[in-house]
Amino acid sequence: MPQPAADIYIGVMSGTSLDNIDVVAVRFTHAGYVESIARHSDPLPQDIKTTVITLSRGHPMSVKALGELDRRLGECYANAINTLLEQAALRPKHVAAVGCHGQTVYHQPSGDYPFTMQLGDANVIAARTGITTVADFRRKDMAYGGQGAPLVPAFHNDYFADSEQATAVVNIGGIANVSMICPDRPLYGFDTGPGNMLMDAWTQRHRHQAYDKDGEWAATSCAYQPLLNRLLSDAYFSRPAPKSTGREYFNLDWLDRQLLAFSLSPDQVQATLLALTAESIALAIRPLERGRVFVCGGGAHNQALMHALQQALPQWSIAQTDDAGISCDDMEAIAFAWLARQTLNHQPGNVPAVTGATQACCLGAIYLPY
Repeated sequence: MPQPAADIYIGVMSGTSLDNIDVVAVRFTHAGYVESIARHSDPLPQDIKTTVITLSRGHPMSVKALGELDRRLGECYANAINTLLEQAALRPKHVAAVGCHGQTVYHQPSGDYPFTMQLGDANVIAARTGITTVADFRRKDMAYGGQGAPLVPAFHNDYFADSEQATAVVNIGGIANVSMICPDRPLYGFDTGPGNMLMDAWTQRHRHQAYDKDGEWAATSCAYQPLLNRLLSDAYFSRPAPKSTGREYFNLDWLDRQLLAFSLSPDQVQATLLALTAESIALAIRPLERGRVFVCGGGAHNQALMHALQQALPQWSIAQTDDAGISCDDMEAIAFAWLARQTLNHQPGNVPAVTGATQACCLGAIYLPY
């Protein structure tokens, strides 16, 4: 009896929000269509979150501790994948590859020695799951002079391209990024700045909660325009693309420096941080007159943020990516499953016009399970 083809890909993502490990199994049946097979999420252990935040803010760590974190993250990813396989009654032979982004602990896309570091030992993932694993996607792009981010616009273009109208796909994770897909110009995209990261950190500091559910706390106050203007005056927002950023730059230390000139209540600051996220995204999209915006990531669930984004872009229709057939919670993981397929097929995964790389290239390293 012939064996079924290994046509399923698994994407694994734990982003800058440091909330969950998201694992999604999909089939890519033809251009522009994704069949979702199964999904699973595991919470990221609190001590790992704390360690990653410490690293991203430039605090030193021993080589021993760094190696142990890499190993432990690999085991967390493998456990999440194996849980999904068990729940979905899938066997390793059904899966062509795992695409694992890894956990970013530091991203430095400029300077004399640009680098990016994602941890989560892919050797452990391949050995524990028995599945070929593709990982370390960003460094090849950087080797060719790129920012190493964002890498998702190529997948967004494959799925969302519309010959009749402009489409913006906005991922609002810890950092927000946008893919601009237009019928009359080349694909482009970049990191717009903070997504949920500053709002989450401020909520944790003042309310001892992981995040501001639905933006309810932010909605109790109004953005303070002088502070918003000061935040938006940061050089990052006016810098031309290609550009990318992360927790290393936008963090509570950065925010505290901006707040020295003001005396505001915590709720006013939260409302202003929400406005910062909405306005920095709108700045990227507003140069085009109209079109459609699909939002994914955790920020898509923040109703106050979605309302602020619609207010900032009145000529654009704004919806979650669920309305286009992909869960807003799964988009990033699916994108890295797609990138794994690109790598196995010896196809490029980056877009030089987006990242600034000198050429398109096949991304990632392949780790075999044997």
